[in-house]
Amino acid sequence: MGKARPEAEHYYGRRRGRRLRLGQRRLMADLLPRLAVSVPDSGLLKPETLFGPHINEIWLEIGFGSGEHLAWQADQNPQVGFIGAEPYVDGVARLLTRVVDLGLENVRIVSDDIRPVLRTLAQGSIARLFILFPDPWHKTRHHRRRIVQPKTLDLFAHLLSDGAEIRFATDDSSYLRWVLRLVLEHPKFTWNARRPVDWSERLPDWPVTRYEAKAQALGRGVTYLRFHRIGHR
Repeated sequence: MGKARPEAEHYYGRRRGRRLRLGQRRLMADLLPRLAVSVPDSGLLKPETLFGPHINEIWLEIGFGSGEHLAWQADQNPQVGFIGAEPYVDGVARLLTRVVDLGLENVRIVSDDIRPVLRTLAQGSIARLFILFPDPWHKTRHHRRRIVQPKTLDLFAHLLSDGAEIRFATDDSSYLRWVLRLVLEHPKFTWNARRPVDWSERLPDWPVTRYEAKAQALGRGVTYLRFHRIGHR
């Protein structure tokens, strides 16, 4: 059995939308428990123990929404183990549907606030981190709810391996400035962009999501950032 949360957390945001369809409810009841990530009694989570021996490295997506990006990446990279975190029940159900439809065996899920799990991940255990279109929490008094904070950057620096990549995308200019300021101030991350194409275009292995397509259809510009973890040594 998993260990209780190290400390109380408060999650801000919706956890449930409309009623799930019968098939989705069955997946939540039957499949999710087999894929769920919990904190072990030791308090130290070694992600490689969640997958089979064919997995070469672990990638993490925080806030996977409906799961289309994570499922695409998992399908394209069967040698990579994927941990996806999303507290919104509808999104988890949709990802489970994609896992079944694509026959994915390299996906594990945190269907809750990711922060307690982040604190237990082994140092240098994650090779890539995705934070795509997180809630920008527009009001100034709510900025403390944003996932990118000085303390979470410290956690990312601990759990990411040497040279590991953070991929971040947003259509919100305020959040963009926030992230650039905090990450560039952090001593363990670097941004190697040299020209506009480095942040204005997605890479070929960066599929478009429904949210992104909607934002672009509404005329909102999207920025794609790639940061790298400076070596632990």
